Amino acid sequence: MSRFLLVLFVLAAAAGVVVTYKDPEQVARASDTISELLRKRSQGRAVQIARAQGGEFLLKAKINGVDAAMVIDTGATSVVLTYETAKAAGLPLELLLYDVDVETAGGHTKAARLTLDRLAVGKLVERSVPALVVPHGQMKTNLLGMSFLDRLESWEVHADRLMLHGYP
Repeated sequence: MSRFLLVLFVLAAAAGVVVTYKDPEQVARASDTISELLRKRSQGRAVQIARAQGGEFLLKAKINGVDAAMVIDTGATSVVLTYETAKAAGLPLELLLYDVDVETAGGHTKAARLTLDRLAVGKLVERSVPALVVPHGQMKTNLLGMSFLDRLESWEVHADRLMLHGYP
């Protein structure tokens, strides 16, 4: 809803500028001002991550308020948590049903579906994020997969930097 209101505001402002200022130079300056305001607002909801020595993008996330080291994995359909991280985050492990087939770096295993109340990467905070938990000892690293990345406005890699952009 807030994205819709933002777009509506920008369109109304642009229309007002065109009506008020019939001078093309003033319209161009007003347009540049609006663009700059929007750019600054979206930069406030961006996170930059440096590539690690091994080539991966490592980050510190917060799952339900608990710190969790994660690796960005665009090949993972979902956020995937180790059993240990899920336990530390207070997730209801005793209620989970391990019925989802997954392929990990260590081979085939089963995982359990759940929903994270809150997943934060810097200033980017998403709620009700679908995730998987693997059994104890099946993975060493948490994966930040597409069930989180798809919620962002965009993400991009430039050289050794990954930029995650949230919606304004």
